[in-house]
Order: sequence, then structure tokens, then C-alpha cells
Amino acid sequence: QVQLVESGGGLVQAGGSLGLACAASGRTSTIYQMGWYRQIPGKQRELVASMSNGGRTNYADSVKDRFTISRDNAKNTVSLQMINLKSEDTAVYYCKADTTMGTSWGQGAQVTVSS
Repeated sequence: QVQLVESGGGLVQAGGSLGLACAASGRTSTIYQMGWYRQIPGKQRELVASMSNGGRTNYADSVKDRFTISRDNAKNTVSLQMINLKSEDTAVYYCKADTTMGTSWGQGAQVTVSS
């Protein structure tokens, strides 16, 4: 199995920047894609950004040009750099790893953007 540990997040004013990081451990050789999702209470978890092992990225329309996903395959990490944050970006952000053995999720990191 793959275990994910997230770090980063926190409180920032609208227009500010924050970063999230996620480190994978365990059977990391089975990972073929990593990404970030977010969830607001009462709503479904939604994709923010993802990146395959080959570097193909996918972003939610709402974060394009503001968020950047990156990976270090050698270190088994995925990061999300967020700029120009908006109040609607407030959510719990989850790291996700898609593996040949299934899906793993991190514990979640709170991002709060004050207006």
C-alpha cells in the first residue's frame, strides 16, 4: 500500500499565496498518478490538479493560471503552489495517489482564505 502525508496549508488573505506538499511512502513504485482534491463541508470532493508519472497535467478550470502542480518522482512527492487565492478556494485539500493496487488519500490539509 501507499501512505500519504501532507504538509502546508493554513490561513491567508485573499490574493495571497500558499503551498501544499505531500510525501508518499510504502509501495511507491505502484504509483502512476498523483494529485490534489478539495472538499467543502456538504459538497463532493473535487479535483484540483493531477499529474501523471509522465508529466501530463489536468487542472480544474477554476484554478487554471493560479495553481501549479509539480512532482518529484525520485522523492515521491507532489506539491501544489497556489497564488492569487480567493475565498472560494477555502476547503480541505487532500493528496491522492492512483496506484496499480488502488487509490490512497492523505489526511487532508485546511486552506482558509479570508476576504
